[in-house]
Amino acid sequence: MARECVNAAFFRRWILIVNAVSPSVQQASNDEIDLVALFQVLWAQKVLIVLITLLVGSMATAYAFLVTPEYQVQSVVRPAAIKDLDALNSTGVYTLTPEQALQRFGASLDSYGSRLEFFRANQGLFEALREPNRSLEQTFESFNQQAFKMLQPDAKKTDNLSAYVGIQLSYPQDVDGVALLNGLVGYVLQHERERIADDLAVMIENRLNQLDLKMAAARVSYEAKIEAKIANLKEADNLKRADLQDELKALRQQLKTHRDNRIAQLDEAIRIAKALGIVKPTTPSALGEVGREAQGNVIRTEVNNQQIPLYFMGGEALEAERAALRQRRSDDFTEPRIAQIAKELQLLANNRQIEVLNMRENADLFLTDLSIWREEAARLRSLEIDAANLKLVSVDQVAVEPLRPIKPKKALILGVGLVLGGMLGLFIALVRHMVRREPVPLV
Repeated sequence: MARECVNAAFFRRWILIVNAVSPSVQQASNDEIDLVALFQVLWAQKVLIVLITLLVGSMATAYAFLVTPEYQVQSVVRPAAIKDLDALNSTGVYTLTPEQALQRFGASLDSYGSRLEFFRANQGLFEALREPNRSLEQTFESFNQQAFKMLQPDAKKTDNLSAYVGIQLSYPQDVDGVALLNGLVGYVLQHERERIADDLAVMIENRLNQLDLKMAAARVSYEAKIEAKIANLKEADNLKRADLQDELKALRQQLKTHRDNRIAQLDEAIRIAKALGIVKPTTPSALGEVGREAQGNVIRTEVNNQQIPLYFMGGEALEAERAALRQRRSDDFTEPRIAQIAKELQLLANNRQIEVLNMRENADLFLTDLSIWREEAARLRSLEIDAANLKLVSVDQVAVEPLRPIKPKKALILGVGLVLGGMLGLFIALVRHMVRREPVPLV
């Protein structure tokens, strides 16, 4: 197709030149040129045309064999199996799916920073690229822009069997492209492993710090709760003690009032008994029989639903009771509730619950969630993930030594050189004929 386009262009240019420089060869009726005569003109200069064609072809051949060959290699990776990342995901701290791992690897592989780090760490692989008056970084900058190409599935196509990430490297002959590309893929893979290991270590450390903070907060909270509980118990005891003391005081005042009232009742009854002459205890009916003669043995039974006045107890009994009441120093024995209050006050003297709470030496034994947190901390500290052997991606294709260079394409260059040489030879022959003004016979 390229050759046909070149030939057509040359033919059009040749017609224009002939029409422009040889107006005498145009026919007035149909403007047609005698091709036989034109062929005779070119054939007469065949040696010149062949020499020019061979010269240009030789130059193209020399270029094809002298230019530095350029080779191309590529490497492709695909998502790893789920089982390869199970050890990492089972930690419960770090979660990474095969697709996410592939994306991370692809982003790092495409990163200029990752490539520059690999270049600085393996400058021997880039020694052939050194140029005068250029630093290594400038040399790598130029090489990075021209040599690397990322390979990814077309997002518009839905028939892709699976996701993949690839990288293609074009390099001159003196560069070990296979070692360079495989080294870059391995370096990026190892770099990602180290990043994941660092991230995992930081996340575990943060989780342990969070657990330590939780345990410390739980201990402080426990101490605060215990202090608050002890304060509440003491406050409740003090309140109950004050209530009991108030009740005891009120009871004693009540009993003293009852005793004073009883003494006053006795004083009045004694006066009445003395006025009636009642010395010994008697009854209203017996008092009514005083002065009557008794005939025989008489047994009296008195049924009365009314309370007998106190003075019927007689003066002696009433005075004896009054004397006893006046000599009494305490009325506590007369009220059972006072003994109960004394018992309760005695119990409040020592709160055993407070004593037990104060005797607790290890608060951790009473924290319900502490055992769970300690178990989690022990599990996190015992985690051992071998990041160096972590299979983040599956290398589907490694770079291998190419069979032939992609540039230069010698056959194409030689063919194009011969075609251009032939075109140049024809052109020079026509120009030479025009300069010599040799007319071309008309039809």
